[in-house]
Amino acid sequence: MGEDKMILAADIGGTKTVLGIYSQESGPHKPLLQAKFSSQDYASLEDIIREFLTDEDIRLTRASIGVAGPVVGDRAQVTNLPWVVESHSLSRALDGTPVQLLNDLSAIAHAIPFLEKDDIATINSAEATQGGAKAVIAPGTGLGEGFLVWDGTRYRAFPSEGGHADFAPNNPMQDGLLAYLRRRYGHVSCERVCSGRGIPDLYAFFKDSGRLSEPEWLRKKLSEVEDQTPVIVNSAIEEGVEISLAATDLFISILGSEAGNMTLKVLATGGVYLAGGIPPRILPQLKGGAFMESFIHKGRFNDFLTKVPVYVILNPNVGLMGAASHGLEL
Repeated sequence: MGEDKMILAADIGGTKTVLGIYSQESGPHKPLLQAKFSSQDYASLEDIIREFLTDEDIRLTRASIGVAGPVVGDRAQVTNLPWVVESHSLSRALDGTPVQLLNDLSAIAHAIPFLEKDDIATINSAEATQGGAKAVIAPGTGLGEGFLVWDGTRYRAFPSEGGHADFAPNNPMQDGLLAYLRRRYGHVSCERVCSGRGIPDLYAFFKDSGRLSEPEWLRKKLSEVEDQTPVIVNSAIEEGVEISLAATDLFISILGSEAGNMTLKVLATGGVYLAGGIPPRILPQLKGGAFMESFIHKGRFNDFLTKVPVYVILNPNVGLMGAASHGLEL
C-alpha cells in the first residue's frame, strides 16, 4: 500500500472489534483491508491496532473510531469492556495520526447516506422526502437513537440519548408492564423495554403476572445461560413457544411505537432506519404488521406516518462503514 493516504476506521463493541482501512477513492463501502478481533482477548484497543497493522506498509492520514459507549471530549468508556479509549493515546500509538472518537450510533448514522440496495430491507415502502431528516433507532444490547439532517449540501449525523427517555405505555397491557417494571426498577426507560437486555423482562412480565406459563424445558435452558435474550427469541421464532412469542410481539409493538415517536420528534420524512443486532434477526416478524400498526398509532398524525419509509439495516458492518465515512468526510 506504500505511500497511499488512507483512513483507519474501527467499530468497537464489548464482544468484537472490527478494523478497516479505507481510501477516498474506494469510499466507505469497500475496505481495502478488514479484520475482526475478539475484544475480550485484548487489554486495549492499541494492542489490537498494533496487531492489525503488523507487516502493513500504510501511511494513515486519520483514524475514526466508533465506540459502543458514551464519548465525552476525547475520551470514551467502552460499555461491557474494561477499556478507556482516548484519542491522544491512540494518536501516539499511530505515530501522531489524528484520531477522532464518535459514539457507535453516531457512526451508524454517518453510514446511512452510503447504504446500497442490498444493505437494507423495506418495512414501509413510502417515498422519502428529498432532504428530509432521517431517524436511526438501534435495539441491540441497549437502545441507541440518532438522526441526520440535511444542511443544503450533505447529511450531517447527530447522536441522541433518546433511548433513556421515559417509556410511555400505549395500551392496557403495556400499562401493566410499566407498573410491573416500576416496582422492580423505579424509573422505566424506553431502553428497559426495547432492547436485548429488556426482552427477558418482557418475558418475566408474562410469567410473573400469571398471564402465560413457562415450559419446564425452557425454564431449565434459561437458567443455564447468562444472556437469556437469544434463547427467548429463538424459542419464539423456531419453536413457537407461546410465552416467548408474546414477549417478542410485545417488543415489536413497543419498538414500532418508539420509532414512530422519534419520527415525530425529528420530523423524519427522509426515512426511519432500524439498526442493531435484533431487527435483522426478526425481520419476518417486523414485516408482519404489528410494528407498523404501532408505528402509525399517533392520533391525528396517523396518516402522516403512513407516508414515512421504514427500513431495516442488514449490513453487519454498518458501524465500521459509518466510522469510515466520518473519517473520509474530515
